[in-house]
Amino acid sequence: MSVDLIMTYGYIGALCLLWTFLCVGSFLNVVIHRLPIMLQNNWAQEARAMLSIEPQENTHGTPFNLAIPRSRCPRCERQIRLWENIPVISWCMLRGKCAGCKNSIPRRYPAVELITAIISMMVISNFGFTTLGLFICILTWMLIAATFIDFDHQLLPDQITYPLLWLGLLANGFLSTTVPLIDAVTGAMVGYLFLWGIYWLFKLITHKEGMGYGDFKLLAALGAWTGWQALPSIILIAAALGLFYGLWQILRGQHTTSQAIAFGPFLAIAGWVTLVFRDTVLGFFLL
Repeated sequence: MSVDLIMTYGYIGALCLLWTFLCVGSFLNVVIHRLPIMLQNNWAQEARAMLSIEPQENTHGTPFNLAIPRSRCPRCERQIRLWENIPVISWCMLRGKCAGCKNSIPRRYPAVELITAIISMMVISNFGFTTLGLFICILTWMLIAATFIDFDHQLLPDQITYPLLWLGLLANGFLSTTVPLIDAVTGAMVGYLFLWGIYWLFKLITHKEGMGYGDFKLLAALGAWTGWQALPSIILIAAALGLFYGLWQILRGQHTTSQAIAFGPFLAIAGWVTLVFRDTVLGFFLL
């Protein structure tokens, strides 16, 4: 836990912040799991409506969204009790296994909670408990959700990328930031058009799609937060991370050179690092 946070808020305040961020991470697990399913259900209903097919009945009889139904074990369908849903602690108490069927609970759940808590504490340590700090925390949480969704499904939902774009413009328009609004607007436009141009150039040469439109929107959102000056560093860091990950997966035999790898997670990491450690990152690339 950061010494600055303890000195500013005291041990009790810092622990309350840490616990809050762990709970946010628990909610992000819900978003990561349910949002793609919700989108697929909506797309299926829209396709049925366009084809004049009778809508599919809800076999469970209850709505499915981020709040309903309550969490259940995907194996035995046992409803998870309140004490079994405490961030990190419950997973440790249950030793990583379902209390009903004893099947393993993926380590990702506590990992997402811990990642959310740690990097959120870093944001508050850097920016303080201010309006800007809260905005960047929201950015951080949305990037975490986008990262894991894209990693799982190669999908960057508009429900995440569009709000990120507008929040970035809002933050730079009304809060005390280092990015003028004109640079943020330019960053959004250049970010989108750069990857859009790469996409079409690659498609004209190879007749294949090299990336998805969600990547354009995510880089546009990051440009709205960081300004156009930071886009080269974001692209270079993301490309380097993606290259190392791809080579590592190929060496492990998990991927072939013809398989697509989600680029969104690397853009998200590069954008977050560039925003939170802006002076260090830009100083390195400007040397």
